[in-house]
Amino acid sequence: MSSAADGCLLLDSLESPADLRRLEVTQLAALAAEVRALLSHNVTTPPQRLAAAVAAVELAIAVHHVFDTSADRIVWEGAPPFPLRPTNGPDAPGTGHCGGAIGTALALAAAAVRLGEPRHVVAIVADGALTAGMAFEALNHAGALPADLLVILNDSDPARSANGGVLSNRLAQVLSGPLYTQLRDGGKKVLRQMPSVRELARRSEQHLKGMVLPGTMFEELGFNYIGPLDGHDIGALVATLRNLKRLRGPQFLHVLTRRGAAPADGSLAGAAEGQDGGPGYGAVLGQWLCAAAVADQRIVVVTPDRVGAARLGEFARRFPERWFDVTIAQQHAVTFAAGLAVAGLKPVVAISSVTLQRAYDQLIHDVALQGLPVMFAVDHAGLSGDDCATDHGAYDLSYLRCIPNLTIMAPADESEFHQMLEAARSLPGPTVVRHACGRGPGAPLTATAGLPAGHARLCRAGHSGLALLSFGALLDAAAGVAERLDASLVNMRYVKPLDGDLLVELCTGHRALVTIEDNVVRAGAGTGVAELLAARGLRVPLLQLGIPDRFSEGGTRRSCLAVARLDAEGLGDRIERWWSSLNSPPR
Repeated sequence: MSSAADGCLLLDSLESPADLRRLEVTQLAALAAEVRALLSHNVTTPPQRLAAAVAAVELAIAVHHVFDTSADRIVWEGAPPFPLRPTNGPDAPGTGHCGGAIGTALALAAAAVRLGEPRHVVAIVADGALTAGMAFEALNHAGALPADLLVILNDSDPARSANGGVLSNRLAQVLSGPLYTQLRDGGKKVLRQMPSVRELARRSEQHLKGMVLPGTMFEELGFNYIGPLDGHDIGALVATLRNLKRLRGPQFLHVLTRRGAAPADGSLAGAAEGQDGGPGYGAVLGQWLCAAAVADQRIVVVTPDRVGAARLGEFARRFPERWFDVTIAQQHAVTFAAGLAVAGLKPVVAISSVTLQRAYDQLIHDVALQGLPVMFAVDHAGLSGDDCATDHGAYDLSYLRCIPNLTIMAPADESEFHQMLEAARSLPGPTVVRHACGRGPGAPLTATAGLPAGHARLCRAGHSGLALLSFGALLDAAAGVAERLDASLVNMRYVKPLDGDLLVELCTGHRALVTIEDNVVRAGAGTGVAELLAARGLRVPLLQLGIPDRFSEGGTRRSCLAVARLDAEGLGDRIERWWSSLNSPPR
């Protein structure tokens, strides 16, 4: 934390959330300025994430000022890193990816009723989270439960000013205040005996609010909608939250914020602009898609990921009518792509490994069962190198390999990725091309046509009797080990179907095999090799190396690979020890 000399006088005086609650409301704006300055100068994180954090500074301070966070439950979701249970405290849940916070908070509120615990429960969600189907499922459920729940929508549209205006701020405070609430509740009691008049009054109230507020939909779901409110007016936030704290039942507060800029000085404007413009798998995908779209009018792109939307901006600009950004609605994205394929188009779904997990049922029943030609460009496969454990794509080979009709490819570099995309375009059924995040080893793109289905490539013929089988991005790390041990090295390229003929040939000329993959070992590509060998009656020592059977922490991709012992040093040590044990004479 910065010292008082750095200008964080209020921040340095706080030792606990209780200290924050003891501050005067007039001090909170100054505290927000200190926090914003600290974030902008001391935090190293991608610009988009920093902008999201900066946008929510006043909201976070107001919530912690009004609610007793030692007893109340605050469930955040939005930009990663997502909060995890160990860092949230013993009684607070982790939230995983967008869409789950409202359901989690509702469960906590329902449990409080069941256990007779007087506590407030607040869910704070980003605007994008409301495109996730499970968020609306939770909103619908909340309206039917006798639980006190406050949902705060942090609506940070960067294209819109966050100034809700004096009128909307005042209106939010009035609608959440005691006078309006008493009149509303009193009127309900009087009209309870007159159903037809009560229904007319209910509709009149909804139409009156609907004329000036965008919350009619939430009212229909059983919530009392308040807002929109300027999320940078900390005085209005505190006053409205205090009013809402006294209300019973489900409440919905709509807060408007501005990403990356404080309303006072705009010092962080532009913080959310751009990412590293260097080459990488995303750039290769974008280039290929644009070229493929020119050659084939049937090519369309569907993405439920903001990362996918950012890296494919050129395609979106050039082919807006063939670009479908469904924003976090992963299940819909896959079913929508299936429908496009039925209609004769060639959809490419740009999606990350972890978000594809959410659409598993749709992948099986809407795409694979029907054998539709939908291509999945799956990024962030393996150890992703992002800030949090929830972003690792450690399981896609395991959950995809068992699906019939599905072809799965794993490129070792950018050039191979390009070739695999071209190969997938010509296949009649569903395909997955999964790749690591960020940059590859830098292989120049070649004009080679698509790869033949199910064919691996022998990169090095060794003479030691050991063969290393690499699936995907760890080929470079395995190459040094193969050289040192004089082992054969195979770039497997296809996870499904496997190159069975080459595997049989390897077994006849080698005494042991090692599979290497950027996926969990259990049910992964190495398991597929073991299954094929067993089915063909081949008995050969087999070492399967991959991500360990535990949840990996966040960090850079390099550091995560080192911890998993999947970097060159870790792979070399593990393979050498195992190979030596096989060659040691029995005791």
